[in-house]
Amino acid sequence: MDHPRRKRTRLENYDYSSPGAYFLTICTQDRKCILSEISVGAGVLDGPQLRLSTYGRNVEETLREINRQYAWLSVENYVIMPNHIHLLVEITENGPSGTPAPTNAAIPRFVSILKRLSNQNCGRKLWQRSYHDHVIRGENDYLKIWNYIETNPLKWERDCFYPQKQE
Repeated sequence: MDHPRRKRTRLENYDYSSPGAYFLTICTQDRKCILSEISVGAGVLDGPQLRLSTYGRNVEETLREINRQYAWLSVENYVIMPNHIHLLVEITENGPSGTPAPTNAAIPRFVSILKRLSNQNCGRKLWQRSYHDHVIRGENDYLKIWNYIETNPLKWERDCFYPQKQE
């Protein structure tokens, strides 16, 4: 039986331990909407209301704790959507040392720490196995991603992760 080849999720020949900015998307296990709820106001000027669940508040606190404890990275911006999170992360140094490559690659290590700590704090597995990353290539790319994160709740019903209504 032929199995489909898994798509490579990492940029080939890129050193993920090097300083730089990265856009990450991490989905919940089975894309369950457990992190937040989004409601859009009735008026034209009403922005979306994003309310974090207990799990979402826990993930947010985990992000803040990681930001305080790990000098080699900075979480610049994020949004906690119902079934995924978007993060803009900057690696500020040559990543963690003392472990052999590729384990010391900063982005996989950050994702591993985030998943492990938030799973422990919530007492359950929150996340799917993999994640999406994008190496930010310049100021325009950075600003475009910043805007995407800021406006993502407004576009929730058109989002590719939006759960389809059951009929």
